[in-house]
Amino acid sequence: MTKISMLQNEIQKETETSLLGFWIYMMTDCIVFASLFAVFIVLRNNTAGGKAGSDLFSLSFILTETIILLTSSFTSGLALLAAQRSHLKQTVIWLCTTGLLGTSFLILELHEFTKLDHSGNSWRGSAFLSSYFTLVGTHGLHITIGLLWLFATLGYLYKKGLNEVSVRRITMFSIFWHFLDIVWIFIFSVVYLLGVI
Repeated sequence: MTKISMLQNEIQKETETSLLGFWIYMMTDCIVFASLFAVFIVLRNNTAGGKAGSDLFSLSFILTETIILLTSSFTSGLALLAAQRSHLKQTVIWLCTTGLLGTSFLILELHEFTKLDHSGNSWRGSAFLSSYFTLVGTHGLHITIGLLWLFATLGYLYKKGLNEVSVRRITMFSIFWHFLDIVWIFIFSVVYLLGVI
């Protein structure tokens, strides 16, 4: 076996290992969010005499957040397509756009949390609010992790350019980001839409 073929085998094993680890992580995330949704559904009417979702949530504000996050999912898909076609400049532009949209979404989510807290509706107010802040906050934490991952990927692209490793990283990031959008659609439907109706 030549050195080149040994190196190719090592790269393939590393790729398979990282992909397996990524999918195991994604499955555990599915379990985490499924558990948080189950807890929220059970506790959503336990307001301890306080305000319910229909009193707290602004559907137009949440719709703005949703449009921003769904648009960021679209731009991450465009970044992946550009990477697969070896267009570095377009890849960077679409990844930066995704980062800006993701950051905007996170700022709006933090604004909502702050507004609720200042109006006396913190996570300590009731079981409903505790489960709400835990579910939506966990999603926000994942958005933060995704943004850090995105900026690390941009740093890698700056140093190494587009190669097999960077395309694989962008692919995994894009899958993760789409997953967060799917989770948000469930949050929008279960927490906000049903909460306001």
